[in-house]
Amino acid sequence: MSKISTPAMQKYRETAGKTKKDSEHKNAFARDAWIRYKRNKTAVLGLIIVILIFLMAIFANVISPYGPYDCDYSNILSSPSAEHWFGTDNLGRDLFTRCMYGARVSLAFGFLSMVGALGVGGTLGMIAAYFGRTVDNVIMRIMDVIQAIPGTLMAIVVVACLGNGIPQLFIAMTVSVMPGMSKTIRAAILTVRESEFIEASRCLGASNLRLMLTHMLPNSFGHFIIYAVSSISGGIMCIATLSYIGLGISPPTPEWGSILSTGKDYIQSHVGMVLFPGLLIMITVLGFNMIGDGLRDALDPRLK
Repeated sequence: MSKISTPAMQKYRETAGKTKKDSEHKNAFARDAWIRYKRNKTAVLGLIIVILIFLMAIFANVISPYGPYDCDYSNILSSPSAEHWFGTDNLGRDLFTRCMYGARVSLAFGFLSMVGALGVGGTLGMIAAYFGRTVDNVIMRIMDVIQAIPGTLMAIVVVACLGNGIPQLFIAMTVSVMPGMSKTIRAAILTVRESEFIEASRCLGASNLRLMLTHMLPNSFGHFIIYAVSSISGGIMCIATLSYIGLGISPPTPEWGSILSTGKDYIQSHVGMVLFPGLLIMITVLGFNMIGDGLRDALDPRLK
């Protein structure tokens, strides 16, 4: 019995074959991007730094025999030693332990600010790019007004208005990062909005939501992932700044900015109280920036 072939079946086979080829092309592109990333020694170094910081934060209770709130009043403001690698603070707490636990808070807020900005700012940027005209003008002008105020200052204003607390900090950091994320995703969506596969999907009856989420966003992923990674370092700096001036994480909860704030009164006699948390902030931010630069080069098809 011979196989029956209709125009619809033939079209289905061609579509299935094209989908498989597109999938193979995407896998090949991801593989090539990873190879290019590994060749970048600076990017690999940044990845190693970030992984080590994450491991330090996750296994803080395993690495250190002390707790972040354990006080030893007989050993106050001690210098770095084999027993206390970073020394102790003004209450006899192990500074190395508090810096490790502080990494949990700083990294968490860095990622939360990125996710919040990606969710809110990314949605607004995608809508502005897709609909264009009046919608684009209104959304982008609002983003321009917010971006006219420096990010850290905007976060301070939001916290001052809403008060202290985890939700308020999350909102403040999201608002401070949102404009840049919105414009980045808008630019990424504009690069694929007029593509042939978008027009084909629109002709087949795909809804606006399906076009944006299923076709546009995945195909512009490489354009805005670089900014998303780099924004994590901005979130870490923002929460450290807020905590340093007393608007972020309040003592005794360990956070790099609050540890710096406590140590500033002892900077002349015990410089380690500001040196070590400051170095951790600098190294972590540097690591994420290295990763962002590496992704920018790895995802650029012109650098094959």
